[in-house]
Amino acid sequence: MEYSRRQFLEAGAAALVSASALGHAAAQDPRLELPLGLQLYSVRDLLPADYPGTLKQLGALGYKEVESAGYFHHSAAEVKQAMADAGLKLVSAHYPSNDLHADLSHILDFNKELGVSYIICASPALKDPSRLASMSPQARAHAFTLDDWRWNADQFNAIGEKVHAAGLLFGYHNHTMEFSEVEGVVPYAELLRLTDPSKVTMEMDCGWVVVGGGNPIDYLQKYPTRITMLHVKDFKKNPSDAGRPPIAELGQGTVDYGPIFAQAAKGGHIKHCFVEQEAFDVAPMDSLAIDAKYMRRFGAQ
Repeated sequence: MEYSRRQFLEAGAAALVSASALGHAAAQDPRLELPLGLQLYSVRDLLPADYPGTLKQLGALGYKEVESAGYFHHSAAEVKQAMADAGLKLVSAHYPSNDLHADLSHILDFNKELGVSYIICASPALKDPSRLASMSPQARAHAFTLDDWRWNADQFNAIGEKVHAAGLLFGYHNHTMEFSEVEGVVPYAELLRLTDPSKVTMEMDCGWVVVGGGNPIDYLQKYPTRITMLHVKDFKKNPSDAGRPPIAELGQGTVDYGPIFAQAAKGGHIKHCFVEQEAFDVAPMDSLAIDAKYMRRFGAQ
């Protein structure tokens, strides 16, 4: 059946109105307007060779906030000077659980001198680490029992209390294993259930949530006040659909951060957002420039 000219014009007008409405709706999506941040693990291979120079390059790319993953034997005074010269604010510091158990007092003193606000546990520990000795590398990825996760929650509460007493904030950064059910329970949800909100906040790594089989939007909706920091990373499509997919620059992989950032902004509780680029197909600073450009689309400044 052929359309009349009038039907054609009416259909076209309706399509234009619809497109305009969609564009208006997209424009009204809340933006995650936060300082442009970077987890310094992204430049872990560059910092040991030229700590101040690498930081200056990051500042020149427009990064404003950073999160440490080691200080490479520099004194607090040297770190503070390098950050100041680069125009960067050091917001938080990552440590594995074992280091927090072994040397928390020194960690707190050092980071207080730096003016750091958050101490973040970057990886959990086993209640009985001797179990690892008899496990293959493949089995170790699935070593955590529900009892281990509940023990970690107790440890986080205890560490968080000490961190708060020192005037800092304590948080936990996830990977992928927190989203695989253990005895019918999702470990990340169990950590949220058992940790004290006054002592433990969550730095949700959105990329790892997705790879682990979760949905960052679901957690932002269900736990709007518990998640106050984000990590963002992207992944290429994994041809084999097995194992960890290859890392991509933001916007060049499979994770659509638009809806995630919109939900995060809607909740209004996200204080910091850090890019984490764990691998590169191009020169590191070129890669981080791509990431910075992507983040600016969503309000990062």
